[in-house]
Amino acid sequence: MHDDRALVEGRLKRVLDERIRPAVHPASVPLDIGVWVAPGEPVPVEEGLAAGTVPAKVGDLWGTPWGTTWIEVRGTVPEEWAGRTVEAILDLGFDENMPGFQCEGLVYRPDGTPVKGLNPRNQWVRIGAPVAGGEQVHLRIEAASNPVILDYDPFLPTQLGDKDTAGSEPQYKLTRMDLAVFDETVWQLVMDLEVLGELMQELPVDSARRSSVLRAVARSLDAVDLTDINGTAAAARAELEEVLASPAEPSAHRISAVGHAHIDSAWLWPLRETVRKVARTTSNMTALLESEPDFVFAMSQAQQWAWLKDHRPEVWAEVVKAVAEGRFVPAGGMWVEADTNMPGSEAMARQFEHGKRFFIEHFGVDNEEAWLPDTFGFAAGLPQIIKAAGSTRLLTQKISWSQTNKFPHHTFQWEGIDGTRIFTHFPPVDTYNCSMKGSEIAHGARNFKDKGVARHSLAPTGWGDGGGGTTREMVAKAARMRDLEGSAQVAWETPRAFFEKAEAEYPDPPVWVGELYLELHRATLTSQAKTKQGNRRSEHLLREAELWAATAAVRVPGFCYPYEELDRIWKTVLLHQFHDILPGSSIAWVHREAEATYAEVARELLGIIDTAQRALAGEGAQALVFNSAPHARRGIAAGGADVRTGAPACARTVRADGGFVLDNGLLRVEVDARGLVVSAYDLVGEREAVAPGQAANLLQIHPDFPNMWDAWDVDVFYRNTVTDLLDADEVAPGPDGSVRVVRSFGGSRVVQLLSLAPGSPRLDIDTEVDWHETEKFLKLAFPLDVHAERYASETQFGHYHRPTHTNTSWEAAKFEACNHRFVHLEEPDWGVALVTDSTYGHDLTRTVRPSDRGTTTTLRASLLRAPRFPDPETDQGLHRFRHALVTGASIGDAVREGYRVNLPERELRGAAPVAPLVSVSDDGVVVTAVKLADDGSGDVVVRFHEARGARARATLSAGFAAASVTPVDLLERPVGPAEPVDAAIPVELRPFELRTLRFTRA
Repeated sequence: MHDDRALVEGRLKRVLDERIRPAVHPASVPLDIGVWVAPGEPVPVEEGLAAGTVPAKVGDLWGTPWGTTWIEVRGTVPEEWAGRTVEAILDLGFDENMPGFQCEGLVYRPDGTPVKGLNPRNQWVRIGAPVAGGEQVHLRIEAASNPVILDYDPFLPTQLGDKDTAGSEPQYKLTRMDLAVFDETVWQLVMDLEVLGELMQELPVDSARRSSVLRAVARSLDAVDLTDINGTAAAARAELEEVLASPAEPSAHRISAVGHAHIDSAWLWPLRETVRKVARTTSNMTALLESEPDFVFAMSQAQQWAWLKDHRPEVWAEVVKAVAEGRFVPAGGMWVEADTNMPGSEAMARQFEHGKRFFIEHFGVDNEEAWLPDTFGFAAGLPQIIKAAGSTRLLTQKISWSQTNKFPHHTFQWEGIDGTRIFTHFPPVDTYNCSMKGSEIAHGARNFKDKGVARHSLAPTGWGDGGGGTTREMVAKAARMRDLEGSAQVAWETPRAFFEKAEAEYPDPPVWVGELYLELHRATLTSQAKTKQGNRRSEHLLREAELWAATAAVRVPGFCYPYEELDRIWKTVLLHQFHDILPGSSIAWVHREAEATYAEVARELLGIIDTAQRALAGEGAQALVFNSAPHARRGIAAGGADVRTGAPACARTVRADGGFVLDNGLLRVEVDARGLVVSAYDLVGEREAVAPGQAANLLQIHPDFPNMWDAWDVDVFYRNTVTDLLDADEVAPGPDGSVRVVRSFGGSRVVQLLSLAPGSPRLDIDTEVDWHETEKFLKLAFPLDVHAERYASETQFGHYHRPTHTNTSWEAAKFEACNHRFVHLEEPDWGVALVTDSTYGHDLTRTVRPSDRGTTTTLRASLLRAPRFPDPETDQGLHRFRHALVTGASIGDAVREGYRVNLPERELRGAAPVAPLVSVSDDGVVVTAVKLADDGSGDVVVRFHEARGARARATLSAGFAAASVTPVDLLERPVGPAEPVDAAIPVELRPFELRTLRFTRA
């Protein structure tokens, strides 16, 4: 037989595109159109439905950037359509090449009942099946004219990312507003041909199956009369029945399809628009569930569910009904799909606490999986947090985006820093927007790394971010691939059902130990510095507010613990840890609002702290200092208040070159005339910290223009060009014995204060940057005379070690990494820590000096960037950072100093010292939270962990009368029996072990 494969395949494409697909809606009549433009921000649904309209027509321009237009359509179903299926085709001006990221609509009936969303690949609304003819059609569309930010020329700077700069030019053109007949048979023929055509492309050219499908497709196309598609579609389908009925091979890969719509809680749109995106998508999904009995849809992010409940009760009611039927599934169990690198220990715990509690309280659903398909890497402390929340599984696919190394597993056990293991799955389809294309399904089967020992994988299926979720076309294609020769077998299943099958077939999967590092988007550790500072400050203010409010509620008669305020503030902070807000990869509008939100959070929390501390201090003249840190400092117990003890003063003398020497008896620092630290000598350890011939506190600036994803990425070639900022405008005495250094470069200016802390081998560096650069990366460098094969960075409930070398491509790819409050490196008997109050990114390199063969290990904190997409003004303006270099530091010192720089002492006048509510005998056991139980019982909840990476034995003492103590999980549910409380509770912990105790007060 002659090879006519290319001829048939080309014929299939053209006939589908030009004849068969257009025949799905063979007859149509126009609808009458009216519009009302909402002034300013979106209005309540009731107002939009009641507003008067003015006439409009197809072809009219509409929609200023970020505006809302209510579109009314009216019409009558023609009598001659009786017995047919009729739909409204409502094209707002969509670009079907983009599944989302543009205008959208939510269709309502006049009585306010939501019908479904309108999206680029989902433009229909069912009117009747069948119709009687003569029906009156009246619908209203809440249409959002969200501008296209990520366009065909991506990453170009744009002013469209903020309503204040976006202008008023209409963004869209009404393209089609019709009633149309829907021909079910033609539509089914389209689905048949798409599935088989896509299957052919994935089969070997010389396979018998591909040839049989090709011949069937050719016969089907022969059966189609191009002048009468609707009359011959049934005959064309009949030619395909045999190849569609041929069953899959017994060994075929099995894919659990889960309906899905990944909706970023903010990204290229503001938070307020996400509320509407969620409403549009969930309306689509509840409608699809009604018509497709096999379909299952899962939605994560409790915050998005809460938005529905609070802002769109009419949509919420439909969702609640669908959840009760078991096919609209709450997934994940976190408040949002958060970044997991930067959130602190307690914040990461609260993500699960608040997320899981919402689903339990509203639906009785306690999810066992963490669902994070798009998060930019996973910190090594996360497995223990997942387990402590009562979950055992994790799903993500983002690691497939890594640029350098291919991850070796798709299903595995992930082990965290404390030894906790979580059953983890990476969907091999390598997307969270699967559309049931044959290429996606074939890739998932071919790509699956665990063949031979496992055969199940998961495919999150549906368009996200304004694409409207799963479509009827995806459901139809999945049905054809349920048992189809040459294809993986596809079935709709819940996440729980998938994980149960995967665990059963693969009881002993391989283990990956340590962080799941994404070899991409490394610059998200630095972009939008004020957002990151707001997060760090809010986390620590929340610690203080809970600690002092709980202490006052227990100790001061009549003091009311602010349950509702703290709950609301926690949820606000957790929302802003979403993986495009905290990482700094959203539009200007999002980060402008975030800065204002963090300021309000700080105001409220400072008020709670002040009220509680004043209640505890009472009326008096003593200068009491409140210590919120988990370690005693300057004579004040952790979690207590007392009079501060004195410390020896620091000396400041002048160097011969015009620089300065600072000396506090523990550390001597020399600052040269350039304002650089040329010596940091540990007087106790008799050891120099700064590498010979090098200078620390060195600001360095790099060009920073990545190949793509400007706010997200820094590419390794940025290191090829660097400018050391050596020239100082001023090096002079500063306040309180400090040294003041001023530098100018480009359009920017830096003012630093260098000072020694009394009684501590610590150099404090306060840096103020008035930043006006473009596409630059600012680093603060510390070349250290330390030989170490690994170093430690703080992560949730502990620290994580990374190599200092680049022996393999895996290590080389980690050229920018995450830290929380500290980075620590050491030789066996001496170490150095760099602590920070707000920065998260760093890099570390090592060289060997030819002169003495000693090792210079250079640690650099990442301060600022200036990408131009999606926010063209990223980080412009004034910033303040605080770092401290701690010499002779053990890992315990690094932990302590990290808390110190983030938790300021607070002083006020009072009557008497305040004893801690809870105390621990060992500084290696760190208390991360002291609070009252969320259920309002008045029980005291204490969370703590081992922080040094060693086994710990300690005693925990309650400074109040307690009747019993119960070990609990993160949701404060018992995980062990209640025990009577002795004066001191013995505690034994594994390295980095997290534990939560609940005290019932006597």
